[in-house]
Amino acid sequence: MLAVRKVRRKLRMGTICSPSPSGTKTLEVCNADWMASLPPLLHNVPLSNLAIPGSHDSFSYWVDEKSPVGPDQTPAIKRLARISLVKKLMKKWSVTQNLTFREQLDAGIRYFDLRVSSKPGDADQEIYFIHGLFGIRVWDGLMEIDSFLTQHPQEIVFLDFNHFYAMDEAHHKRLILRIQEAFGNKLCSACSVESMTLQTLWEKKSQVLIFYHCPFYKQYPFLWPGKKIPAPWANTTSVRKLILFLETTLSERSPHGSFHVSQAILTPRVKTIARGLVGGLKNTLVHRNLPAILDWVKTQKPGALGVNIITSDFVDLVKYLQCFLPQDHSQRSFLNFSHPGQMLPRSSSPPQDHASQDHERPLTLL
Repeated sequence: MLAVRKVRRKLRMGTICSPSPSGTKTLEVCNADWMASLPPLLHNVPLSNLAIPGSHDSFSYWVDEKSPVGPDQTPAIKRLARISLVKKLMKKWSVTQNLTFREQLDAGIRYFDLRVSSKPGDADQEIYFIHGLFGIRVWDGLMEIDSFLTQHPQEIVFLDFNHFYAMDEAHHKRLILRIQEAFGNKLCSACSVESMTLQTLWEKKSQVLIFYHCPFYKQYPFLWPGKKIPAPWANTTSVRKLILFLETTLSERSPHGSFHVSQAILTPRVKTIARGLVGGLKNTLVHRNLPAILDWVKTQKPGALGVNIITSDFVDLVKYLQCFLPQDHSQRSFLNFSHPGQMLPRSSSPPQDHASQDHERPLTLL
């Protein structure tokens, strides 16, 4: 918890800086503007060929124990949740991030994994983020993101709306209207993935790519279809199986036509939750296994057949938010995504020019 407080203090100051390779703190880099600070060599490289840090269940830094259990849960869980202690335990497994949207953005996160739902008995048809329990209103989250983008006009974000619960046509229309109201001209119309470069987006003053995993995307030019951003899910508690899955899905990645999300996450099973009920996700799975996952990520490189977007739980852990650059900024050729939030010089050669959506099921305790 102390480490999180230190990170947040640095974020409020507006920068998270790292030592130079020599170990002295002569070089300072602000993660909040890492896209803007990339060298010209990368400005015309497709975003699908760059390494981009992302977060899993990005909104889950706060969930409401007093709200009803979400419609993403089984009837058995809803019955159990009548006991107040059950919701407290659910929270330990529903929360997958420590940092708010703004703090994640300041730290360098640019991809957000979003699940949304209406709330029972809510007469105004408001939409909320959800992961077992309800989170903040979607509108509040969008406004927080928009505020950051206004202050950092060269940063680009991916908002991936991939799960919808208890939403009819009216709810979808309300959500899409909220997206339009929040971002306006910052929204980027769906087009060829290969044409999406930093330079083209900067020229259009577009900063937001919205992916909408629902047929409603066909009605709005600024909604990208979910198939353009596949995110295969390993669904395992084993680090070995996760890494094998990540390697396999990367090898099968299409070189053209879509972005690619590598979900570097472990998913608890019923027995995992039962054994670590009080400890929660972070203490039971993440702390123990994250170092091995990061070791794999450090070996990766971006490109048409390499990593693109990598997501993880608790992006503030294990020096997650450090950004390292060589002393000579011009030597920075392209991102080596050693883990979300960290960019390292990999080579003096530019990235290659050439270039089963299955987000995980919702958290269930039974």
